[in-house]
Amino acid sequence: MSAKPLVLVDGTAYLYRAFHALPALTTSAGEPTGAIHGVLNMLRNLVERYEPERMAFVFDAPGKTFRDDLYARYKATRPPMPDDLRAQIEPLLEAVDAMGIPVLRITGVEADDVIGTLATHCSETGQRAVISTSDKDMTQLVDEYVEIVNTMTDQKLDTNGVKQKFGVAPDRIVDFLTLVGDTSDNIPGVPGVGPKTAVKWLDEYGDLDNLCAHADEIGGKVGERFRAALADLPLYRKLVTIKCDVELPAAPDELVVRPPDPARLRPLLERLEMHSTLARLCDNGDEQRRVPEERRYEIVVEAERLNHWLAKIEAADLVALDTETTSLRYMEAELVGIALAVEAGEAAYIPVAHRYPGVPAQLDREAVLDKLKPWLESADRAKVGHHLKYDSHIFKNHGIALGGIEHDSMLESYVLDSTATRHDMDSVAAKYLGIRTTKYEDVAGKGAKQLGFDEVDLETAGPYAAEDADVTLRLHGVLWAALGETPALAKLYSELERPLLSVLQKMEYTGVMVDAAMLATQSRDLGEAMAAAELAAYEAAGGPFNLGSPKQLQEVLYGRLGIAVRDKTPTGQPSTAERTLQILAEKYELPKRVLEYRALAKLKSTYTDRLPREINPLTGRIHTSYHQAVAATGRLSSSDPNLQNIPIRTPEGRRIRQAFVAAPGYRLIAADYSQIELRIMAHLSADEGLRSAFRDGMDIHSATAAEVFAVPRDEVSADQRRSAKAINFGLIYGMSAFGLARQLGIDRQDAQAYVDLYFDRYPGVKRYMDTTRTLAREQGYVSTVFGRRLHLPEIGSRNVQRRQYAERSAINAPMQGTAADIIKRAMLDVDRWLAGGAIDGQLIMQVHDELVLEVAESDTARAVEAIKGIMEGAADLRVALMVDIGVGGNWDEAH
Repeated sequence: MSAKPLVLVDGTAYLYRAFHALPALTTSAGEPTGAIHGVLNMLRNLVERYEPERMAFVFDAPGKTFRDDLYARYKATRPPMPDDLRAQIEPLLEAVDAMGIPVLRITGVEADDVIGTLATHCSETGQRAVISTSDKDMTQLVDEYVEIVNTMTDQKLDTNGVKQKFGVAPDRIVDFLTLVGDTSDNIPGVPGVGPKTAVKWLDEYGDLDNLCAHADEIGGKVGERFRAALADLPLYRKLVTIKCDVELPAAPDELVVRPPDPARLRPLLERLEMHSTLARLCDNGDEQRRVPEERRYEIVVEAERLNHWLAKIEAADLVALDTETTSLRYMEAELVGIALAVEAGEAAYIPVAHRYPGVPAQLDREAVLDKLKPWLESADRAKVGHHLKYDSHIFKNHGIALGGIEHDSMLESYVLDSTATRHDMDSVAAKYLGIRTTKYEDVAGKGAKQLGFDEVDLETAGPYAAEDADVTLRLHGVLWAALGETPALAKLYSELERPLLSVLQKMEYTGVMVDAAMLATQSRDLGEAMAAAELAAYEAAGGPFNLGSPKQLQEVLYGRLGIAVRDKTPTGQPSTAERTLQILAEKYELPKRVLEYRALAKLKSTYTDRLPREINPLTGRIHTSYHQAVAATGRLSSSDPNLQNIPIRTPEGRRIRQAFVAAPGYRLIAADYSQIELRIMAHLSADEGLRSAFRDGMDIHSATAAEVFAVPRDEVSADQRRSAKAINFGLIYGMSAFGLARQLGIDRQDAQAYVDLYFDRYPGVKRYMDTTRTLAREQGYVSTVFGRRLHLPEIGSRNVQRRQYAERSAINAPMQGTAADIIKRAMLDVDRWLAGGAIDGQLIMQVHDELVLEVAESDTARAVEAIKGIMEGAADLRVALMVDIGVGGNWDEAH
């Protein structure tokens, strides 16, 4: 008998959870698939976690059950199943069965009863069982052999877990549910009896039978209601009791997991357009893993074969190029090998620095690079890669300036649909080619024992590396053709994203100088401020506790201090999240001190402690990584370190910027677009009031305050300007009147009045918002001024919060995305101007709407004038762009 547990899946619960939690996806033919996607993903995670040998996917059968005969109003209050959910049941069950997972549907009983019968058999025979469900009724089945896992929350419940969650042991769950009832099943229970009362009674009397025998001892109104319900309690108990003697078509030991059946899965999942799922589920290590089936991959270890491949790439119109290295950190990485592909299925790997015992002879790295250098540097030899910016760095480390960067399949995927998938090769290949690529972990292992690529044997490394180049070439063919169907996207890719790759690579390689000694001083000062904030928090709390422990903070806030619970976590615990603490801090001292402590701790750990460790010992500079294919709106992000989130509104944040300094003889120039998103709103909405305010050079927030509050501009108060600023920025981010009220500290009615006045004064903004929402619902995406698309898969979601978030994104994304496009255009223009040699300077940072350059002191005046003109001319909008620009010895001073 297997030691692995029998895994029992509550398929009906899975389906409903997925349907209500996930977007309403459909195929191009209109067939709904969202819930199927969700269920199959949850099943995959469950299988990967338990690797079961025996398993059952248990689903409610159509028709009435014995409970309907017992109680005519059983589940009578449930709404009818939506048509687009009902349509997904049969394809789902077919897919699960084709996956090799036994499916059980028994007429006359519910899925709970089938699971209960199987779980009871396991208990009686000493076998382990795991029930995957979110249904609390199932907790009555838990014992020493049976446990419950909720895959949505990853919560496990054994006997102690049930007791902690419900206050009663599993063998009292039936009594508990009989008393409290179940609104979802329309079981009334005892009116007025909630979980606390039920637990109290069962603790005192032991079980329901004894409680009923002493019904006269229960006082008050609740006692009267309990005695009035006594006659109905036996019925309620039958309804909530899971039937554990269902006649089943298969014994537990017969519920054996089979290998997936590609012949059944492939046509079904292709019809459902679930290509990535198809690639995963049909991967049995056979020839179906990769396309094309016949691959001509070569490991090049002889000079003759190198010459052969050199001739092939010289003759090819486009060559896929990929490097294998010792590190993902580009400034530290050394070249281990080069992969090349000239056509689908034909690729080579040239190993040059594998190091492991018994490694075969390889070609000398420098000799290989010398031979390849003319081709690598040639602007006339077209190359494609997946994240070629990284490969450019690797060749730069070896004295080669990569030229001829014609295409990048990562950026093609990103421009085509930024939200469709992650844009790493594995994800993109799964989506657009329907294949599962070999992952790095497949060849190098995982965790602490993972090998460096230079330690991987050539027989394993060669096919993996060659496949990367092969897949890149094929991805480009599919993605470039798809981009060509939308000229605006093809133009955005060709004229903006692809050329920007080289600009970012130069910025990264240049880096930015930081003053490590200054950061050390700041770390010490922040540590002292943290200690002071900690003491103040202890005083407000009435004693010491661990400020870093959410559990202890929860106990102090809501237990010791008795503050009313405002928000709860997804698991039902009182929240200590930052947003909740910000609201509580308006009335209470402790949350204010905790927020102060957290802010200081974050600055210290993220910046003043970490930044000095990021300084490259060879260059003396920090070299961040800019990411083009992450943010859905087109904005750049950065990591290692993240330079985008250094705060500017606090003195401590500005002090950190003071540590970003210019080299001797140079100055920093910081050029920042002024109110760019509001200007884009004026352009998109064509509202004459907004346009005239910008055209006349007014302070836009004062102008808005004058309009909204009907006062002369020179009489606008500081509070009115503050409110107008909140409205201006809040509305472009889709803020509701409720959110505005909370931000301004006013009641909701007043906030709504402000919003109404704003729209009355700026009717073009209201028209733009209404039109944009409608257009987003109709076409599923919104566009920037330059044609970038943000797809909104949840714009039609049944989940109100998800749908409203998508609607807010529909309003904001065209502005954020257009702002991102504009600053990228400015970067390209500034880079071209710098390449002309007019000054001694270079771009070193891009942060939100700001560019930072390091320029020779003698050139700063000319640079300021030129850069301001270039950036303000990066787009031709109905409202002129304005750039604030400054010069200083450090970033804060320049900004």
